[in-house]
Amino acid sequence: MSNSIFESLESEVRSYSRAFPKTFSKAVGTEIWSVDGRRYLDFLAGCGSLNYGHNPPELKEPLIEYITSDSITQGLDMQTSAKERLLQVLADNVFRPRNLDYVVQFTGPTGTNAVEAAMKLARRVTGRTNIVCFTNGYHGVSIGALAATGNQYNRGAAGLPLVGTTFMPYDGYVSGDFNSLEYFSQLVGDKSSGLDYPAAVLVETVQGEGGLNAASMEWLKQLQKICNEKEILLIVDDIQAGCGRTGTFFSFEPAGIYPDMVTLSKSFSGYGLPLSAVLLKRSVDKWKPAEHNGTFRGNNHAFVTAAAAIECFWSSDIFSAEVEAASWRVDTWLARMVTKFEGDVVKLKGRGMMRGLQCADPAKAARITEMAFDHGVIIERSGPEDEVIKLLMPITTSAEQIDEGLDILEYCCQQVFSSNNDEVIKVVAEERVLQHVM
Repeated sequence: MSNSIFESLESEVRSYSRAFPKTFSKAVGTEIWSVDGRRYLDFLAGCGSLNYGHNPPELKEPLIEYITSDSITQGLDMQTSAKERLLQVLADNVFRPRNLDYVVQFTGPTGTNAVEAAMKLARRVTGRTNIVCFTNGYHGVSIGALAATGNQYNRGAAGLPLVGTTFMPYDGYVSGDFNSLEYFSQLVGDKSSGLDYPAAVLVETVQGEGGLNAASMEWLKQLQKICNEKEILLIVDDIQAGCGRTGTFFSFEPAGIYPDMVTLSKSFSGYGLPLSAVLLKRSVDKWKPAEHNGTFRGNNHAFVTAAAAIECFWSSDIFSAEVEAASWRVDTWLARMVTKFEGDVVKLKGRGMMRGLQCADPAKAARITEMAFDHGVIIERSGPEDEVIKLLMPITTSAEQIDEGLDILEYCCQQVFSSNNDEVIKVVAEERVLQHVM
């Protein structure tokens, strides 16, 4: 199919279609097919919205049954049987086993809306306006969330000053023995520091778009301690790192912390359907009716698949163990590449099934992901200069698919790092494509 219809009628704002210029028509699990019949391994997974892969039968079948029974599709924030079931499943399988006493606010359908709601509520509860966020953080591109996002390219599109936030160094941002949280704590305790006393701290435990920077458990514990002592609300943005991406349902679980608010989206529905929420401690649920709303906060189809995903994958510890085994497999592959391509690959980044390779040369990272696509693997990049090759395959990806995809990635790294001849790289890529098609 020609790309002309997309080029002539779709906005210039499109991005992924430029990096992966194919028209796709079918997908199952970790595999996706273009209209010309070409098979690809999807190591992008809807930018983390398809943690359980494309069209998982455990979610598809309940959704089909729900749709064919003429059940509610759109419910605003009214009570429906689908919402009732999701809340009960969430309480039984996620909150109670982790001793979390949260209530759920369903927001508009995007992650940025959940972040906006959390920031707004923090300001309402505390009566303060400043939100502390971190270098390389990404929280969305609506104005409030964008003010907490570090990337200059994203911020530059705002069209007006971005206010109400203060950036602090993320864990490891400053090299050496510098402790960013001791610095933050000192600023908060000093009335002459110039820091407006914060309403909340907004943090990702693993910075997905910022380059897969992963905070240590000790750093997260210290952050929680400071927030508790200073009466500052702690908001964890678990939109990309949550729902099992790092091995546990919430990415902050290994640190043993208890955030005041948690934002969820992306894989919350489990099926790629729009669904976002803020989990709130009861003590901070100070909303008045309709103070924050949104027409599509009642996506009942997403409620159905979210409940099915939690019940299927998170009713025991079995799935977590499977994700841990897959993470170990990915780590083993990538650690070998770091050693093999020392100098060209700076370090292994991320945690769990949210991993990547930081390249010394962003241009080579770009060529590697382009070649990987030619070879049949969809992989994106992240980081300030898009220097990190980012693996975000479904957490249900089989060992065979992991091996196949990472074998291709390693091959592409070998070709790009060993040659500066773009024409040679192109020919090698074409030959590799023929091998996989056959």
